[in-house]
Amino acid sequence: MKIFHNARIYTLDPRQPMASALAVEAGRVLAVGGEELPGQAPLSAAREDLGGRVILPGLTDAHIHLMHYALSLQKVDVETASLAAALRRVAERAALAAPGTWILGHGWQQNDWGGDFPAAADLDSVAPRNPVYLSAKSLHAGWANSVALRAAGITADTPDPHNGKILRDARGQPTGILLESAMSLLEKALPQPSAAEAARAIAAALPVLHGFGLTGAHDFDYRTAFQALQLLNAQGKLALRVTKSIPVDLLPHAHALGLRTGFGDDFLRIGSVKAFMDGALGPRTAAMLEPYLNEPENRGILNLDGEELFEIGRQAAESGLSLAVHAIGDRAVHEALAAFARLRGYERENGLPALRHRIEHVQLIHPADARRLAELGVIASMQPIHATSDMFAAGKYWGARAELSYAWKTQQAAGATLAFGSDAPVESPNPFWGIHAAVTRRRPDGAPAPAGWISAQRLDFPAALAGFTTGAAYAAGAESHQGRLAPGFFADFITLERDPFQTDSAALRDFRPCATCLAGEWVWQS
Repeated sequence: MKIFHNARIYTLDPRQPMASALAVEAGRVLAVGGEELPGQAPLSAAREDLGGRVILPGLTDAHIHLMHYALSLQKVDVETASLAAALRRVAERAALAAPGTWILGHGWQQNDWGGDFPAAADLDSVAPRNPVYLSAKSLHAGWANSVALRAAGITADTPDPHNGKILRDARGQPTGILLESAMSLLEKALPQPSAAEAARAIAAALPVLHGFGLTGAHDFDYRTAFQALQLLNAQGKLALRVTKSIPVDLLPHAHALGLRTGFGDDFLRIGSVKAFMDGALGPRTAAMLEPYLNEPENRGILNLDGEELFEIGRQAAESGLSLAVHAIGDRAVHEALAAFARLRGYERENGLPALRHRIEHVQLIHPADARRLAELGVIASMQPIHATSDMFAAGKYWGARAELSYAWKTQQAAGATLAFGSDAPVESPNPFWGIHAAVTRRRPDGAPAPAGWISAQRLDFPAALAGFTTGAAYAAGAESHQGRLAPGFFADFITLERDPFQTDSAALRDFRPCATCLAGEWVWQS
């Protein structure tokens, strides 16, 4: 038994919201109380004085790509203020790389560079001897140089794939920009990490995540990532509680094996089947009910309609698997909700459980659909930090419709459960950056105004924190043992020098834990 005492503990348990001591045994909270707790514990119990620090439950990122994030730490960071700065970073890496070896990077966003897409020729000028491929910040576009296009066999004669687009110049030649499924045409030529290599990358990234205060994650990467997580778990090295999604194309295999949502152990369990309705705002491929401003022919890309999604959901529900649906544009969200309405009826008619279905992102919603997530019991899995990254692009391309973009306050008021994440490596997985975005709707420099962008959608700190704790636990079906500090719950918590409940909202972005505890053991200390 361990006793952690002399702390200001926010338990998030409404039955006992505040405490100063925790008793922990076998990785779970045994008791919560005051300074009488150390005296009541057996003499053999280890005691640790926390020096009056604040304790919060461990935080969970409810939408992350663990393997992609881990590998991104090894890539060229091209999330820069200018195209020239990105090219300088690629040139620096190329100077160190042997000819012919791939140079990989991530993070560019053409909207930060004036709005025009870059081209292969830009990369050719700084890395003519190496294939270069840089994924966009959104992960819905890729930028390749000429060597990389040749390596992938992408030419003027290559047709656009279903739900994808190869951008071309006036002569019909590929420009180097690949949207949505067209990215896979190039990515199949990339060197792929083995499960062991991915496991090593994830293991190296875990201390970074712990340093942000994360003890849990809902992962949306693919097969190799799942293999890597299983390897780490089998070795006792998966120091993170992971809820793992299943790609929709593997649903028949999951059904054949009898996998169900919730199967697994305390550190790795099956989550939802992940389906994609549309693209993203950055490359303007999110599916819209009305066209993007000044682009009358562009309503984005709709990968599935409501009928197709319902059929997927029906198969998943019969297997006991919930759905997690990527939907960013208002049409994509509308179609997803139509499918969920039918799916709820199907569950009732066939005696199936009402599963914890979720929509990932919900970045723009039509006013007529604003209350429907709550009415259907669908979780709003959102990433607050997207709002501060995307606010100027949302205004530029969505116009007045942006009043209901990233509308977590609207969802909270309607009664929907909010589960918050980062979508890393799209954004930083630092949950305090997400909390700051949810509470202020301002960038670090204070933009766009003291009241924040669309200030009516701001949350208070307790609601933002809930998105990374109790809301994330509910989305994973783990609300009985995760997200709070109460008897029987995981002994996962972080310590802080300052009290975020009594701090100016602008300062929340600067919070960092002093230490992170997982299952009663310190896994990270500053």
